[in-house]
Amino acid sequence: MIIETYRLIEGAKRADGLAVIIDVFRAFSMECYLYAMGAREIRPVGGVEALFAWREKDGGCVLVGERHGKKLEGCDLGNSPSSIQPGTILGKRIVHSTSAGTQGIVNAARADEIITGSFVNAKAIAEYIRRKAPDKVSLVCMGKEGVAPAEEDDLCAAYLESLLKGRDMPDIDVKLKGLRNEGGRHFFDPENQEVFPESDFWMCIDRDQFDFVLRIERDDDGFVSKMIRL
Repeated sequence: MIIETYRLIEGAKRADGLAVIIDVFRAFSMECYLYAMGAREIRPVGGVEALFAWREKDGGCVLVGERHGKKLEGCDLGNSPSSIQPGTILGKRIVHSTSAGTQGIVNAARADEIITGSFVNAKAIAEYIRRKAPDKVSLVCMGKEGVAPAEEDDLCAAYLESLLKGRDMPDIDVKLKGLRNEGGRHFFDPENQEVFPESDFWMCIDRDQFDFVLRIERDDDGFVSKMIRL
């Protein structure tokens, strides 16, 4: 199995084989929490127009949208996992658009298969890949808005590669907590808590808690993120 790491939107365009589109803060951590809290279906979309078009298709859907970290006006939720209220999304279709993660999905046209990447289901991702045994794995770190590297996504790619190769990463928890001084420092800014609450940081680095992967499929309505339990 060949494992290559790519970065940003340009990297997503180059990804082939089985592509893991990584967005730790916060898109694909968010999607795991949405499914864990009872969402029926998640549909990632790239553009804002495509997001709001779903209001016409399904008036009962929940729109989750973010640009520059802030909730898009007119959406039900931003990209904050700690903002999900128990019971409010149970059985609902979620339509999700973000600055980085969902852009990676729509740009990974060369990939044979796409799954999402985060710490919260990292071991499940590695197990899924081992079972599939693809010739090529592309780890795509989406970074900040798909245009600048982010430490958390690079660390997630390194952790996934260590799991796939059966290597220990004994300092992973130290490195995860260290992200508060790197890619996650904005979650600790007292003036930024409305957009980047500290609780989101801890939820996004809570590794290996979910036993499912999110596999991206296509149908007549576009992309759909399917929960695959292992």
